[in-house]
Amino acid sequence: MSRPGGYPPGMPPPAKSPAKPAAKAPEDAYDAAPFVPAHADLAALREAAAGCRGCPLHRDATRTVFGAGSADARVMLVGEQPGDQEDRQGRPFVGPAGKLLDRALAEAGIDPGEAYVTNAVKHFKFTRAASGGRRVHKSPGVRETAACGPWLAAELALVEPELIVVLGATAGKALLGSSFRVTRVRGTVLEEEIHGRRERLVPTVHPSAVLRADDREEAYRGLVSDLRVAAEALG
Repeated sequence: MSRPGGYPPGMPPPAKSPAKPAAKAPEDAYDAAPFVPAHADLAALREAAAGCRGCPLHRDATRTVFGAGSADARVMLVGEQPGDQEDRQGRPFVGPAGKLLDRALAEAGIDPGEAYVTNAVKHFKFTRAASGGRRVHKSPGVRETAACGPWLAAELALVEPELIVVLGATAGKALLGSSFRVTRVRGTVLEEEIHGRRERLVPTVHPSAVLRADDREEAYRGLVSDLRVAAEALG
């Protein structure tokens, strides 16, 4: 006669199989490379980026904010990450910082409509204000910036800009490494090897830093001065 459970009397019950470890979510790897399609044009990259799960930032963001502009653009502007308005509208540099940047570019002699604009990180990272309503920008970390690197590399490979304008510290570190300091090199033309290609870059502050400055007019003049260096480098 068998005992309940189907095994004979006097025999111990079989050992339970060890529980399988929970499968890791793709974002735990902090790497967008598996989501970046090979041999894609900008339109295909943008479509693929909408489904990116390369880091945890996608969980709270409204959408991926990919770059915008022509693949034939002579200048690429690289910022930090989307802000609140960019996250809601799905386009880069459409908030207050973007409007200030457009004005500064035009004043410096660069047509904003002829530039390709993007960010080092494609999802909005934020915290909630104490009231629980307003979303407050929070700078992306090193792992999040590195995770998004394959998207920026793909954009650079397709656009092949004559010049990259680096907007702020996060963009600079994404392109040039952790030792980058915008205050040391802003307003100068650099030549560096990036993703296997020799690039010319002009670093400057992010336009949001101008909006936060105590002396906004002086900070704005500094931004325009740096962008004039970029305009001269473009010839």
